Amino acid sequence: MKEAVNNTEQTLFFGDPIHQYTRADAIADGFLVDVTEVAKEAGFVCPVAVTNAVWEDCIEWSEDDSKRQTHQDLSGRLWDVLWMAFIICQGARGKDHALYYSLYRVPRGGRKTKPRKTTLKILTGPGDNGEQVITILQPNED
Repeated sequence: MKEAVNNTEQTLFFGDPIHQYTRADAIADGFLVDVTEVAKEAGFVCPVAVTNAVWEDCIEWSEDDSKRQTHQDLSGRLWDVLWMAFIICQGARGKDHALYYSLYRVPRGGRKTKPRKTTLKILTGPGDNGEQVITILQPNED
């Protein structure tokens, strides 16, 4: 007898899942930050989220950070992350693997004022309802 290979047969064999952690759960928990509205302005046509690690490293910026380090703002830093991601996505149409891109950002914390290069990863895949979604992560995140 052949082993079950499709999801319906697997569900019958293994039973229904006890719990599924969804993208909506990850956003509600703060693991992902939904940036779809600004991403639309950058040209994206599907939902976009960044991981909390990307948010903290590349986007988050307060008035205290500007006083201590150099004047920047959160909206400008978010735009930089999204615009660079959009450019990379436009050049990679039809490719179905992770995309990597680099940008310069002033590291948050301390007193550094010089921009440092960082690399981010873009993953596309199905959302909670099968729709295409994009997630921007640190290279070591999955």
